[in-house]
Amino acid sequence: MTRPASVADIRKSFLDFFASKGHTVVPSSSLVPGNDPTLMFVNSGMVQFKDVFLGTDKRPYVRATSVQACLRAGGKHNDLENVGYTARHHTFFEMLGNWSFGDYFKRESLKWAWELLTEVYQLPPERLLATVYQEDDEAYDIWTKEIGLPPERVIRIGDNKGGRYKSDNFWMMADTGPCGPCSEIFYDHGEHIPGGPPGSPGEDGDRFIEIWNNVFMQFDMKEDGSVTPLPAPCVDTGMGLERLAAILQHVHSNYEIDLFDALIKAAARETGCGDLANPSLKVIADHIRATAFLVADGVIPGSEGRGYVQRRIIRRAIRHGYKLGQKTPFFHKLVADLAGLMGDAYPKLREQQSRITEVLKTEEERFFETLATGMEILDAALQGGVQQLPGDVAFKLHDTYGFPLDLSADVCRERGLTVDEAGFHAAMDKQKAQARAAGKFKMDKALDYAGELNQFTGYEQLSDTAKIVAIYVDGTSAAALKTGQNGVVVLSSTPFYAESGGQVGDQGVLTSGSARFAVDDTQKIRADVFGHHGTLAEGSLNVGDSVEAQVNAQIRAATMRNHSVTHLMHKALREVLGGHVQQKGSLVDADKTRFDFTHNAPVTDAQIREIEQRVNQEVLANQATQARVMDIESAQKTGATMLFGEKYGETVRVLDIGTSRELCGGTHVQRTGDIGFFTITAEGGVAAGVRRVEAVTGLNALAYVQGMESTLGGVAGTLKVAPGEVPARVGSLLEQMRGLEREMAALKGRLASAQGDDLVSQAVEVKGLKVLAAVLPGADAKTLRETMDKLKDKLKTAAIVLAAVDGGKVQIAAGVTADSLGRVKAGELVNFVAQQVGGKGGGKPDMAMAGGTDAAGVPAALASVPAWVAERL
Repeated sequence: MTRPASVADIRKSFLDFFASKGHTVVPSSSLVPGNDPTLMFVNSGMVQFKDVFLGTDKRPYVRATSVQACLRAGGKHNDLENVGYTARHHTFFEMLGNWSFGDYFKRESLKWAWELLTEVYQLPPERLLATVYQEDDEAYDIWTKEIGLPPERVIRIGDNKGGRYKSDNFWMMADTGPCGPCSEIFYDHGEHIPGGPPGSPGEDGDRFIEIWNNVFMQFDMKEDGSVTPLPAPCVDTGMGLERLAAILQHVHSNYEIDLFDALIKAAARETGCGDLANPSLKVIADHIRATAFLVADGVIPGSEGRGYVQRRIIRRAIRHGYKLGQKTPFFHKLVADLAGLMGDAYPKLREQQSRITEVLKTEEERFFETLATGMEILDAALQGGVQQLPGDVAFKLHDTYGFPLDLSADVCRERGLTVDEAGFHAAMDKQKAQARAAGKFKMDKALDYAGELNQFTGYEQLSDTAKIVAIYVDGTSAAALKTGQNGVVVLSSTPFYAESGGQVGDQGVLTSGSARFAVDDTQKIRADVFGHHGTLAEGSLNVGDSVEAQVNAQIRAATMRNHSVTHLMHKALREVLGGHVQQKGSLVDADKTRFDFTHNAPVTDAQIREIEQRVNQEVLANQATQARVMDIESAQKTGATMLFGEKYGETVRVLDIGTSRELCGGTHVQRTGDIGFFTITAEGGVAAGVRRVEAVTGLNALAYVQGMESTLGGVAGTLKVAPGEVPARVGSLLEQMRGLEREMAALKGRLASAQGDDLVSQAVEVKGLKVLAAVLPGADAKTLRETMDKLKDKLKTAAIVLAAVDGGKVQIAAGVTADSLGRVKAGELVNFVAQQVGGKGGGKPDMAMAGGTDAAGVPAALASVPAWVAERL
């Protein structure tokens, strides 16, 4: 190329090239895999096409290309600890890819790769070499005989990982299923860079860098390790955008490309660091991409799962800023720079810029509250020539100061030290590696169905006549069901809705002659194949039988009301709380709708009333509901909202209900008035930055309101006031109660003071120190502390333990006068006593509190105090 290409240019030219070859350009999917619990984050370009390769989904195209946002910071695929220490590791990266779903194969894939690299990007052909699987003569011949790559630059790689087909050049989706050889393309940076070609002893050097992998899925791996040809071989390729940009911009490190150059300068600006080569700036520049994209995709910092990984990345970036001397929040200020650099390719960064900034700022402020203290503890623990950070210290940093283990390990690595991870995990016990998740695909073969797709008729009708095309008993295909057996029945067509998008599956009955199959649930076996789960109550059913399928109309109607109102509620939440509200999950059944969403504060009573009013206004408007099926691009142009965590195909259903427009495949009321009435029954937090509301509709809403009215009427009757006077009467009673509590506290204080005077005479002298250990009947924690202060004034030089018993619970206070702190510590004393009554506690050297559960042990515990004190004097 005549000049180094920008990252934006490379991204665009890649998509344009494959579009010219008949590929459909597919947008990057969310970093959170849609409906895929086997993977924590999208870590490669093919993830959004996983179901296509597994044969459980189809797309309207057979060629695709995309630039996919990826994250490797948790589970098996975890590059976090290497970021900042190598030239090419990232948490967030972009993967260029092209795919063939049973269309073209090796010849086109390799020739187009060569054309793009040498003609479009104009890389010198003599700098490129390729690897192929040892037995893949077809790929070898394409490289050497058709493309013209010299044989010495096409390297065969055999089974180099300890088993048959275990090779760097043989790819498997899982232990069984689609697999095949791959051909990797490498770039030679030149003899001045250490390292040897792939397959050689020096292959881990930096001279030869892999830039593009072409995977040819042509076999089906069986459980016995054998392979058979797939009927429709596929192609899956991936090329790291950052690696390619480094080559095209004539730099050796990914962190020197134009995108990172700008982010590193922004990080330097916010941290005040003048050395642009400082590794900490690389860490910050990398981590702002990962964390901002995660927030945009709905991942909020938290204590488990994806949220915990997000928190680890944010706090690692903050620690590196702190290391550079930045003692106040700075990280969130880089969001604007990132949106300016990547907002054209990823519009969500611009659309959510203010929300992303606020989420990161909140997490920064929380961590900065404890960062300085935590670093002081860490620095102190690493003094004196130690070689390893003790596990209990690492745990304390994690548990008390919010230091993830890898952050402590990061600091230790910089100083040439290690962390006692075994000790950390032992101390952590129940808080083990919360961010771990399996990073490889697992194929769902619970029901091995290979028949035709179902036709879903449930949008139009609740009953249908269909044929049984498959039966499963205990997960195994069967020819028939007998009376009393549980099983799964698959029909040629069905009015039963299968659980999806938060809506539960339909219930109902299948009948054929005298046979009656009670459907308890409907689940998808694969895309557009519905399994009816239930029990055969009467008769027998056989594959091929004709049945009458009847959905339970009452349950479906109640579920539809709750599902439809969820869309209206979602819109009202965004209008009342702000555009940052994003769905995080939902559950819709006949009883209620439960909706989780992003929001950083409790929803106030006033806001709940406003949301209810807006929704009920939509209900009263009684507008007709409209559902349209269209391609995903057209749907996006209509402004329809796409819900978090949902996976959409190329054809989608756009639902207009009231003034809400969202993508949804669920079943809905015909008019908003069918919902009847809506009210919110509960609101609360379920995770950091995530709230949950529950609501009811129709007769359930009426029952809820009537129940509340009945409760209110009962309270009013007890108080002997009208229902409308209950709040004022309760307020008056509470004020009276608080007055009585104040009087009681004053009386307790006077009683304790009198008791304190009596206790002075019980003190014994131990080596010049007065020691008092006694029970203070009827005292609470406050009374114990007040009495302790008065006794210390009277005894002057003393160590005192006071205990109070309430039922089976014990409260203990220990105090030491100022002139005796060098001899006895209150915290040690209170723990000594507490351990004898089944408790523990702590506090300052002059005053400490503890609790216990063994009231019977109090006399003996107090009696042991003088001897314990004597041992320490």
